[in-house]
Amino acid sequence: MSKPIVAIVGRANVGKSTLFNRLVGERLAITHEVPGTTRDRLYAEAEWGGVSFTLVDTAGLELRTPNSELRTPNLDGDLMAQVRAQAQIAIAEADVILFLVDVKDGLTAGDEEVAQVLRRTAKPVLLAVNKAESQARREEAVEFYALGLGELYPISALHGTGTGDLLDQVVSAFPVEEEEEELEAIKIAIVGRPNVGKSSLLNRILGQERSIVHDVPGTTRDAIDTQMEWEGEPLVLIDTAGIRRKGRIQRGVEKYSELRALRAIDRADVVLLLLDAVEGATAQDAHIAGYILEEAKSVVVVVNKWDLVEKDTYTMQIYTQHVFTVLRFLDYVPMLFVSALTGQRVDQVLPTALRVQDARLIRIPTAELNRILQDAVARHSPPSKAGKRLKFYYATQAAVDPPTFVFFVNDPRLVHFSYERYLENRLREHYGFLGTPLRLSFRKRGEG
Repeated sequence: MSKPIVAIVGRANVGKSTLFNRLVGERLAITHEVPGTTRDRLYAEAEWGGVSFTLVDTAGLELRTPNSELRTPNLDGDLMAQVRAQAQIAIAEADVILFLVDVKDGLTAGDEEVAQVLRRTAKPVLLAVNKAESQARREEAVEFYALGLGELYPISALHGTGTGDLLDQVVSAFPVEEEEEELEAIKIAIVGRPNVGKSSLLNRILGQERSIVHDVPGTTRDAIDTQMEWEGEPLVLIDTAGIRRKGRIQRGVEKYSELRALRAIDRADVVLLLLDAVEGATAQDAHIAGYILEEAKSVVVVVNKWDLVEKDTYTMQIYTQHVFTVLRFLDYVPMLFVSALTGQRVDQVLPTALRVQDARLIRIPTAELNRILQDAVARHSPPSKAGKRLKFYYATQAAVDPPTFVFFVNDPRLVHFSYERYLENRLREHYGFLGTPLRLSFRKRGEG
């Protein structure tokens, strides 16, 4: 089940990034007094009352159309058009919309335009009036009732005032998930930037036209689940794609369309991260890979359109190095070079994904795990800090799916990232864990 999505929208410089940082508990978004600082959407996981959700920070909306529609005019290179379009994507994909206004500015024509757009949605819209630190400001906030969006919530994103009540309403507004009987099947999501060939790969795997395939980015509007069997193993293939727009697709807009990928990754056991062989690995690919890692999902990197690349003896090796340079910390992931168009190596995709899923369920016996640990410590002494050396007592595997290991030590603060990485490599040296992230936890002896 994917997490609900909450999008923060509003005019420029009303405090959206400050509210985003407040709600996720970290300073993840850049904040600045100059309007328009935030151009890319930013995502983070948040939690309130035991309920997890994905929070989306958007750039400011400055609507320039006479009928106040959020649409993208055919203006290549128009940054403001791109900003409006990526905010529109957030609105379309969100389960709940937080509409933020600024009590200091008062009710503006820009607020009224945004409200007009939001009133057309069927999504819950919560109106938060920011910068209401004082009683006088909270009293001034009542003028925003004129927007016709129902109850309003005076808050201070900077100081946190009123954000608890706002979050209570956010969580209560989430759609109620109907209890569905989960299909006992391995879920494999196909994710990647628009136009890298996700639907084409799915169709080639299935041998039939299950999804629409077209050379315009974003042809597939929604995630599509396909149930199938492979050598007696029940599978669910989850196809995702970018945003389909009416009329012309704007270059530069589609890179902001990964919300569907986030939903698919949440639901998947194994993720096929599809790259375009001609374009190579990009920053957007790394962004999606980062989310896969955060969700501790297993992954196979699939380089599509390999038939279009001029090759020599070293092309595949050089390309592999390039991909792992861009997609850092994925060096344990298998990489396939395929062509959905010609079918080259596509027959390797599902077998590789299932090997990765098997690796996700590996459990190391405790005695064997501690033997590996002792050998690792003997080969490379643990670090010390201020004259105090890290000591390992024993280890145990606490879970599979993903494999999770707990190491009991004298002081967890002495565990340096590089030594944690070293231990992970030793575990992979013995058991592989192909394409599967490992979770390592370090606790003081005696802690539960």
